[in-house]
Amino acid sequence: MDLNGIKLTWLGHATFRIETPGGKTIIIDPWIMGNTITPETEKKVKKVAILLCTQGHGDHIGDAVEICRQHNPVVVGIPELCGWLGKKGVKQLAEMNKGGTQTVGDIKVTMVHADHSCGIQDGDQMVYGGEACGYVVEFSNGVKIYHAGDTNVFGDMAIIRELYSPEIVMLPIGNHYTMGPREAAYACNLLKPKTVIPMHFGTFPVLVGRPGELLKLAPRVQVLEMKPGVTVAS
Repeated sequence: MDLNGIKLTWLGHATFRIETPGGKTIIIDPWIMGNTITPETEKKVKKVAILLCTQGHGDHIGDAVEICRQHNPVVVGIPELCGWLGKKGVKQLAEMNKGGTQTVGDIKVTMVHADHSCGIQDGDQMVYGGEACGYVVEFSNGVKIYHAGDTNVFGDMAIIRELYSPEIVMLPIGNHYTMGPREAAYACNLLKPKTVIPMHFGTFPVLVGRPGELLKLAPRVQVLEMKPGVTVAS
């Protein structure tokens, strides 16, 4: 996997920290403090310039408001989710919708489809959070990473390949709430990445999918099983 100056850390579940070649820190789906598989040494966010939020469920935005209070990053999300975050005091909102591309800091971000529900638990109410989404992130060195968010496989992943050609894809494999290894393997056939990074597994007992299963079902792609808190860079 050629990251060409990018540093990539999986913090558990769907949460990733990425350091760009220019030194900016990005967090995708900020659920860290309450994430049971995030190492204790990673529970405190030291710095972040950009948050990318794929949807409003607590295991994806659980720490977004608190991180914004501490660090005031630019937050990218679908308009309904950004509207809710704004009401919670988040200042720097870069809302967008599916099919759109914008430059945020030193990255280009394209919002793409995800096949999943989206609701925000606000006290004892469930608030509509827009639709779930994924992101294709293009870095200044030309590397493109696709974070699928929570999703089932869908045929238009082939369009994501044709339009954006991400070399690295982060796919949920846990099953029950998202696709499992069988569906993720089919997604690899549609996306044709060089490397797939499994996510959204092992956090809860019902998330039974494992990277080894995906490896058996998708032998033509590099399956990179990351460990929470470990950084890869190349």
